[in-house]
Amino acid sequence: MASVHPEVLFYHHGEFSMAGGTLPDAISITAYRTYGDSKNPAIVFPTCYTGRLDNFGCIGQDYMIGKNKVLDPSKYYIVTFGLFSNGESSSPSNTPAPYDGPYFPLVTYEDNIRAQHAVLTKKLGLKKVYAVIGFSMGAQQAYYWAAMYPDFIDKFIPLCGTARTPDHSKAMISGLKSVMNNSVDFHGGHYTRQATQGIRSYCRVFSTWTYSQEFYRKKLYLFGGKYNDVEDFLKGDWEAGYLSAWDANDLIVLLETWNLGDISKLNIHSTKDSSLRTQNEKVGNGNLEEALSKIIRPKGLVMPGSKDLFFTPEDNAEEVSHLKNAKMVVIESDWGHQCGAGLNEADHAFIKKEVHKFLEEK
Repeated sequence: MASVHPEVLFYHHGEFSMAGGTLPDAISITAYRTYGDSKNPAIVFPTCYTGRLDNFGCIGQDYMIGKNKVLDPSKYYIVTFGLFSNGESSSPSNTPAPYDGPYFPLVTYEDNIRAQHAVLTKKLGLKKVYAVIGFSMGAQQAYYWAAMYPDFIDKFIPLCGTARTPDHSKAMISGLKSVMNNSVDFHGGHYTRQATQGIRSYCRVFSTWTYSQEFYRKKLYLFGGKYNDVEDFLKGDWEAGYLSAWDANDLIVLLETWNLGDISKLNIHSTKDSSLRTQNEKVGNGNLEEALSKIIRPKGLVMPGSKDLFFTPEDNAEEVSHLKNAKMVVIESDWGHQCGAGLNEADHAFIKKEVHKFLEEK
């Protein structure tokens, strides 16, 4: 069996087309990790926004993986993937000129899922995936897997994420981009030293959306008593996490991937695989109801957070009403969007119980 912290591996795609251009051979890379025995049913677990496979910085992937956790590597073969622009897969911060920094091409969820499918089939030799599970941007990738490769996966589990990025979230994304673009040290992405002022301002705005109002009123003390007030919390939890691990251009590219999330527009954004165009001929006209009802065939467990400001239960309820084979279970929590990030023991235990029950269903 794989160790608790297996090595981060890198798959080289060769020339790889993205929405905003083509990365040449040798620099188009997807980072991944595997846990458990490849003979077991496979579960794909992609990263969220600010998620890294090496667990450095804000959010890692190991929080869901372990003997007594949501994903048990003694029962499943778990494959984690780093999103393009997460600092491990091809990103503005690790790609050489002329594709570095602000010159890195626009990348969409479609691009990421095609890349992950290539790793699973060409490198790992998988013919089928039992389930795809993800939190936040990982949840949106779970929806994309179900839409792009509905016969390749059996089940999908979005935690705190939707099939289409809501307009309310797009407004927040626009604000975050504006904060970064107008910071004194961002310089249009052409900074020679990390844009620390921009990142500090950016993550403070982001923090107001990530937790609920109830969290700030009632739960801040749960961080081990190490913060005296909100200012200390923002410095110690948010600024420290972002400044230690994240590049400003990487954050901006990921924001645009998030902004463009919409499974009803697969053929508009960047699907380069002609077989997907044939398979998903009904997808591309912007009709989300049609995309949900006619394209997605895997069995779904949709789990929104009750007080999530990014992706609300109302958004998910509307989507599930059009899915033919999915149910919704709400995570009742004051932790807002972060209820799916493994930070709160009660939320994590609830997710574990519901996911285990769903995975064991025939």
